[in-house]
Amino acid sequence: MSTDPKTSSISIIIPARNEAESISMLLPELLSIPGIEVLVVDGGSSDNTVETAKNLGAKVFGVSPGKAFQMNAGAEAARGDILLFLHADTSLPKNFQEQVRDTINKPGVAAGAFLLAIEGKGFGLRIIECLANLRARFLQIPYGDQGIFVRADMFSSVGGYPALPIMEDFELVRRLKRQGAIKILPLSAKTSPRRWRKLGVLRTTAVNQAIIIGYLLGVDPQKLAEWYRVKWA
Repeated sequence: MSTDPKTSSISIIIPARNEAESISMLLPELLSIPGIEVLVVDGGSSDNTVETAKNLGAKVFGVSPGKAFQMNAGAEAARGDILLFLHADTSLPKNFQEQVRDTINKPGVAAGAFLLAIEGKGFGLRIIECLANLRARFLQIPYGDQGIFVRADMFSSVGGYPALPIMEDFELVRRLKRQGAIKILPLSAKTSPRRWRKLGVLRTTAVNQAIIIGYLLGVDPQKLAEWYRVKWA
């Protein structure tokens, strides 16, 4: 693996399930960037996610559903020195690769992520962005929709994503924080507002916070995941 920031290769790992529309918009730009490997790890889609990703030129793998399992499978297959985990409905800023390489190769840095930007208008969405970015910067706890990136050897050393049905991003970051700093780039990853639009900003925020509090209090993650699915049904 290269330790030179200018030559470190990046593998972007995208867990997906029924994300054909998002994948069709996300992949063309990513696949046009030199030195970037793109892997789509499908978790049993019933739409044409797999066909769309293959036709666009991504490497596609099919595994059992579950984001942690999918992302670990992608990491195992990836060839890059740097792993960047990206949600299918989230796009990266232009020229992100230079800052990712420079940041992750600095001494004392365990991982990094982007600022959060949510597509769409509305004061509520701006508040969510602001609070998420304050949390990420001051507590060094970014979430999955901020595009977490980490060196492949560091990812392996902490055991990858824990086998959890929910909160896998949160727990991975907590493990990485024990190894070094989590740097938040001054660039924004732009994510879809669909979660907030479905339940509304206040209700979505309340559900998310309840999940976090429950997890920290030791509630069984399987029960939390089942409750979360009911709320989004």
